[in-house]
Amino acid sequence: MKRIGTSYQSLDVSHPNVHSGSFEKHPKGTQARILLSSVFGPYAQDDEFGSRSINPMELYHNQVTRAQGSFSLRMFHRSWGIMMIQANISAPCAVLDFPTRDDFARQLKNNQYDVVGITGIIVNVAKVREMCRMTRELSPQSVIVVGGHVAAIPGIEKMIDVDHIVKGEGVSWMRRYLGEDESAPIQHPAIVSGMRTRIMGIRLPERKGATAATIIPSVGCPMGCNFCTTSAFFGGKGKFVNFFETGDELFEVMSRMEDELKVNSFFVMDENFLLHRERAMRLLELMKEGNKSWALSVFASANAIRKYTMQELVELGVSWLWMGLESPRAGYSKLQGTDTRELTRELREHGIRVQGSTIIGLEHHTPDNIVAEIEHAVSHDTDFHQFMLYTPVPGTPLYQQMEEEGRLLRDVDYADVHGQFKFNFKHAAISREDSKRFLDWAFWRDFQLNGPSLYRISRTLLAGWKRYKDSPDARVRERFRREMGRLSGVYSSALWAMERQFKKVDRNVSEQIRALRHEFGQESGIMARMLPALLGPILLWTTRREEKRLARGKTYEPPTILERSNWVEA
Repeated sequence: MKRIGTSYQSLDVSHPNVHSGSFEKHPKGTQARILLSSVFGPYAQDDEFGSRSINPMELYHNQVTRAQGSFSLRMFHRSWGIMMIQANISAPCAVLDFPTRDDFARQLKNNQYDVVGITGIIVNVAKVREMCRMTRELSPQSVIVVGGHVAAIPGIEKMIDVDHIVKGEGVSWMRRYLGEDESAPIQHPAIVSGMRTRIMGIRLPERKGATAATIIPSVGCPMGCNFCTTSAFFGGKGKFVNFFETGDELFEVMSRMEDELKVNSFFVMDENFLLHRERAMRLLELMKEGNKSWALSVFASANAIRKYTMQELVELGVSWLWMGLESPRAGYSKLQGTDTRELTRELREHGIRVQGSTIIGLEHHTPDNIVAEIEHAVSHDTDFHQFMLYTPVPGTPLYQQMEEEGRLLRDVDYADVHGQFKFNFKHAAISREDSKRFLDWAFWRDFQLNGPSLYRISRTLLAGWKRYKDSPDARVRERFRREMGRLSGVYSSALWAMERQFKKVDRNVSEQIRALRHEFGQESGIMARMLPALLGPILLWTTRREEKRLARGKTYEPPTILERSNWVEA
């Protein structure tokens, strides 16, 4: 199939006036009409613009549950960056999320946009290039601005026809460009964390309040792991940008989201939320004062987690935690002095679901030791487990190191530099082909030994319920009661279907699922105990139907969304 040239060697198509640093403000200021767009779809297919079937627009199925078949958690997340920019400028602005090429073209033809902003990650550079070309053709009066991780590609200004390239945080840049106060307080948009959620062949209902709200307290990560694109993009080691410095500010935003979206759970999109202990503990103080029984899903490093007691984490409402579990031999500071297996076990015993993250193909990995390292990662028995290849991504210290050492593979398409396919560099001991084989086996081994993630989170939920159902803290009791009451019958029914379907994978795990189902029955009311006999067979049928669909190549795509603010028709 024809590929647009997006490898490390690319044609020079730079605009003569491109800027990535200083620039003049837009002449129309806050009267400029702005379009902010994510890259066009479809995404879950191999095409000439760099889409890959192995790299769909689904975080979990792409990087976490991809080997779990019909048990894989499928959902889409909005392009939060452009939503944040839209909420923090006073200019008339349209956000176009997940458009088709026709949708994007239609916007350019039917509206007079003064500024067209395009956001993309590195794998989508060919789509960004095509959208720049389309904008020049269909809306020649528009100033083109490109941001997102794609801006970190060396020589990006020579690969796309663009006026401005934004590297780093975009809200302050756009405010400055429009002549607004870039230091004004951040206004947080109302963001539902996920949409079009599917599991076991069933699309879950999207009623108001059923899905968590996304809260973005900061961008960047001060830990500065050498492979981390987020840390590198927002300043590197020791650097981050706080949108909300204090627990008071965060509490106000969360309270507003609670009222607006009718939620009591929050996905906190902060690379190391618990590292900021003073802010977190002030948030807890305010939650207690306001009698808020909120549930928080957070990211945190092992060393940051150890700054808290389990009681503090539970009272704070931490119910889900994403933690890096890189090899203990890797030497990353975030793991120093921590037995991550013991920490994982302890967290789960307190009802905190753990999402582990492990890098495959670190410098010390060899064909002789990598299997043991994968087994070590799998032995954590986390609720979810992300596996990623050690990948030098443009902009990171690892990329700079590999470039200086002459180890980058120059013929690898940027569309394949995402950590879920093959190495893009010369590893000292592992071949490019073997890197994929080890990665795929890690996902499968975790699924085989630990079972579906839905089973694992059920087990963690039950452990938390049994420990805290009689907690002296009414807020904690309410949170676990709410989770158990809402899901016990549904989870038991799902376990009924999983128990039968998983026999063909591992009978021992199937028996463990059966035992957990009986535990759920003992802790549930009469109706919840009766539900599996009715709903279980239906879920088994939808699960098997979904397996057949996936075997035939079924994929899923997010819906196109258009949202306008401060808008007056021209």
